[in-house]
Amino acid sequence: MKKSTLAIFAAMLLLFTACTIEAEKINYGADACHFCKMTIVDQRHAAQYVTQKGKQFKYDAIECLLNELSETGSENVKIVLVSDYMNPGVVTDATTATYLVSEEIKSPMGAFLTGFAKYDEAKDFMKSDKDKLYTWQTIKQKFSVK
Repeated sequence: MKKSTLAIFAAMLLLFTACTIEAEKINYGADACHFCKMTIVDQRHAAQYVTQKGKQFKYDAIECLLNELSETGSENVKIVLVSDYMNPGVVTDATTATYLVSEEIKSPMGAFLTGFAKYDEAKDFMKSDKDKLYTWQTIKQKFSVK
């Protein structure tokens, strides 16, 4: 009886941990952008999202992610992550990140769009009057994401 109770508990624990929805690590140089199909190599501009069901979508640039979401909508998105420009290879929550559009920082697809984990760091990169800061809500509006 003890063994069967332990086996049931172990099976239930496995079921609960198997259902955890989380982002997978981006394999730079190997994974391809879901939107433009380019290989993801730039650790300062990559992005990804995970659906409510756990499906992974990886992008070589934040603008690819936003262009995809403008076509598909964002209602089934559970997790959205963008690279932190100040920490290459480290992703941050897209909904709390600050976005900078500046011709001083080139992004893979030419939108000059860069994500920062901290507002102050993004603000420090502003070099001209043409540079503009965005929140997650305002950058989604700029790219017409529903």
